[in-house]
Amino acid sequence: MSPFILKVFSVAMAAATVPMGLTAIGRNGHREPHPAAMTVTLVPGPITYPLPGEFLRNGRPQANLRLRRQFHEPIEIMTYQVSVSDYADCVSAGGCQPAQETRAIPSNAPVTGVSYLDANAYAQWYSEVTGDDWRLPSDEEWAFAAAERFAGEFEGVENDASNPARRWLTSYKAEVDLNRKPDPLPRSRGSFGVNSQGLADFSGNVWEWTSTCYVRTTLAADGSVASSVDNCGVHVLEGLHRAYMSNFVSDGKSGGCAVGTPPDNLGFRLVRDHSGWASRILGGLGIV
Repeated sequence: MSPFILKVFSVAMAAATVPMGLTAIGRNGHREPHPAAMTVTLVPGPITYPLPGEFLRNGRPQANLRLRRQFHEPIEIMTYQVSVSDYADCVSAGGCQPAQETRAIPSNAPVTGVSYLDANAYAQWYSEVTGDDWRLPSDEEWAFAAAERFAGEFEGVENDASNPARRWLTSYKAEVDLNRKPDPLPRSRGSFGVNSQGLADFSGNVWEWTSTCYVRTTLAADGSVASSVDNCGVHVLEGLHRAYMSNFVSDGKSGGCAVGTPPDNLGFRLVRDHSGWASRILGGLGIV
């Protein structure tokens, strides 16, 4: 058997024994799955939710359009947000910039102080290490995964054409009704419980980056979409409410175009697509 075939076979067998991602040496000396790789696979189904972005008609803000979408493929998403220790692995390997977080946070708490650019860098590094394609979820995928914990835009926000300030006033009231208390310090994973999908910590005190760009949409007189412009220098974050931040921002309180008070913390979790090198090798060998 040639050295090349032996190398491919050894890589394939290693990947086969670690289908969920990285491994670490546990206290008992055995290899254990890297905790960041714990995932839940969501069964395809429909979702009706408010589209992200800004909607205008005659130059005045309008309520976000609500659309029904159908997912036709399963979605495999991380059970927990990427943790401090997970992200530190990427930093140590030279794949990520250090998080802009100076507080003492448990190593198994979600990493915070990370921008959209940082989250994408981690996804790229993690994909290279595990052999699968990891990426940020779209806003739509995040909403589907969050299920009953998805908030999106504030409900009941009024749009008074003669008084645009009315929208901001009712947005503030909607947030007060959420009974949100100051809770800035990230907690150990699992502290905010599990939703009906078996996924942890949705809409806790860490907002999560998505791959969805900010969109400015102009509506026609009949309510249909007349035009839209994507601004991919700004991306959507989801949490207790939807927020919009520039790609380089790592601290939600430093500024952004969020409705309501700024996000306490910025973090992320990833979706896995099975199209990486490990899956291709194993598929070619008939293992998967």
